[in-house]
Amino acid sequence: MGNTESVAMQKRLALFQPDERPMIEGVFDRLQGGTAGKTVTLDMLQSSMGGLAPDSMVRRLYQCMCSVDPGLAGSPASGKASTNTVSSGVGREQLSIFLADTLRGTAEERAPLVLAMCELGAGTSTVVTCDQVAEFLQDLISAVVQIVTHRGRLQGWKPERMGDGSLGVKLLAEHMCSQLKPTDEGDCDVACLEDWLFRVSQVSLYLEMLVDEGLKVSLSGQPAPTLLPPCTDTPWKDLKSLLDLPTLMFLAPQLPDGCSAPWRLVFSTQLHGESFTRMLSGLTHHGPTVLLIKDTKGHVFGGFASHSWELKPQFQGDSRCFLFSVFPRLRVYTATGYNEHYTYLNQHQQTMPNGLGMGGQHGYFGLWLDSEFGRGHSRAKPTCTTYGSPQLSGEQDFTLDSVEVWAVGKLPEPEEDEEETGKKSILDADPETQAMMEMTGKTMHSQGLREPEED
Repeated sequence: MGNTESVAMQKRLALFQPDERPMIEGVFDRLQGGTAGKTVTLDMLQSSMGGLAPDSMVRRLYQCMCSVDPGLAGSPASGKASTNTVSSGVGREQLSIFLADTLRGTAEERAPLVLAMCELGAGTSTVVTCDQVAEFLQDLISAVVQIVTHRGRLQGWKPERMGDGSLGVKLLAEHMCSQLKPTDEGDCDVACLEDWLFRVSQVSLYLEMLVDEGLKVSLSGQPAPTLLPPCTDTPWKDLKSLLDLPTLMFLAPQLPDGCSAPWRLVFSTQLHGESFTRMLSGLTHHGPTVLLIKDTKGHVFGGFASHSWELKPQFQGDSRCFLFSVFPRLRVYTATGYNEHYTYLNQHQQTMPNGLGMGGQHGYFGLWLDSEFGRGHSRAKPTCTTYGSPQLSGEQDFTLDSVEVWAVGKLPEPEEDEEETGKKSILDADPETQAMMEMTGKTMHSQGLREPEED
């Protein structure tokens, strides 16, 4: 082994703790399975990762490993394919450098790796198209979903009782790809991918997870990432949820801290019928909630409320609330700061709108469900003032197909003054009511028979 190669190898191994280095160096021998050869072949890699990743993703990893050039200070060949051919296999140093840059590398070091993985079957270009990046992402996300499913990390979710995961993979890949900033020619070079990896951390997270699980690399002090929030108290037997695993992987990180506690289904039109009053019982007194809506045109969208909903004719909530779309595109729309019309919930009022609203203004909400259950609107021309969201539904005035409400956080504890108010007589809690009753000549039968409760 030449001096340059030795320096490259040591540079990468220095990224790991002393007790981790034997594990990194041992991956090569483990993949070979005792054959004592000089390289790792595609068949060996597929044997190790069988069932955890699509064959196309395994081939992407293998091609990437082959592209590593230990002669260039240990880095991949700056986006160019190595002189090593795919058919010759992966050498010990190539594999170690790949592991180091994947698990401990910077965005600069990972960008050439990603470029090589996007060039499935080519391996000679210095640029890739956005479509090639999207195809790579679909393979990568599919692998992560398989790992979560097959490694028992579903956290209470039931994929067979959820939405189309393959569609969710495509939508999540499109969302992540939408954050690319291609060159003027519309291509993605190493610099473009480096910038993208720096901003979209999920790409590196998913890649690390695939390498950890597929190559059985368990580094000290690094617990496996939790991509799904736990789910409890959900009657899956009778439910076909609007959520799928990739959508959940997208939505969960958008929620503020403190809202990653168990998700609980508190309302579903499938289970509870088309009742606005029944939906209110799921929205109120349950803490933060995620509202999911599907209209009859097939669009899926919703909103997150950071506090328990309250029935009152005023806007409520705070800037942590947001709107989102699931289909036909995965997107999140956060508060713009233009106004504070975050959430609105009202019923049985003659002078104010009755229904549920998020963003915008009365009669022109970014998301509105009428209290006469079954109708709603999403009016945003050009965008919702509160959240900057476009029209979320298939048509501006839409008809509901189904609704789900998920409580996402610990149940709120009742405040002391709320408990005390509930115990008080209405006459003590509201002296104005007592005065009005006296003015209209109502007899106060309890007067003198009881002592008013002190605050």
